[in-house]
Amino acid sequence: MKKVYTSAADALEGLVFDGMTIAVGGFGLCGIPENLIIALRETGVKDITVVSNNCGVDDFGMGLLLQTRQIKKMVSSYVGENAEFMRQYLSGELELEFNPQGTLAERLRAGGAGIPGFYTKTGVGTLIAEGKEHKDFEGETYILERGIKTDLAIVKAWRGDEKGNLTYRKTAMNFNPECATAGKVTIAEVEEMVPVGSLDKMAIHTPEIFVQRIVQGNHEKRIEQRTVRAS
Repeated sequence: MKKVYTSAADALEGLVFDGMTIAVGGFGLCGIPENLIIALRETGVKDITVVSNNCGVDDFGMGLLLQTRQIKKMVSSYVGENAEFMRQYLSGELELEFNPQGTLAERLRAGGAGIPGFYTKTGVGTLIAEGKEHKDFEGETYILERGIKTDLAIVKAWRGDEKGNLTYRKTAMNFNPECATAGKVTIAEVEEMVPVGSLDKMAIHTPEIFVQRIVQGNHEKRIEQRTVRAS
């Protein structure tokens, strides 16, 4: 099966449709699949539900899809860096399902592992718990959270080989491995494509079985909040 594609647009060919759900890896602007996000915007797909820790910033990352009104719903844990996100949410144009950050990561991991749900104490007694099943274990109350499985997952890795084995680097480990397993189809964009067999087997974070398509991209690696000391 062909896995290596020459461009992000080619890698998305035949996979997108209106109303689909997409898991997007990364943390802030670190480790996000920049090229695939831009290619997704160019498809014109609409009414999508995006599962991602955050939604980028106004003019970069997932924020680009907010600009074009292609996102119907966000399933996220943090949205504080995006003014357009706030505007659309407060005006009723965008649906939002808030998740505690650890809960969101575990929901994605559970979905990828074939686990339909799990109990957690996080959120008990808060708005997060409303409408969810409660159950007591050893005198403590827990709520049921459902695993997440998406139509598509797009992730970014540091290195990958032609079979789809992936290695992430530092902060990019956040949400990328979980998203990669949660998608029915997973596309990875990598900074560097390496020969099969050259990756240290102990350093492969996502095995090839979870990746259906892979593409090498050029990355801006924008800094989300630049803080400098006065000279």
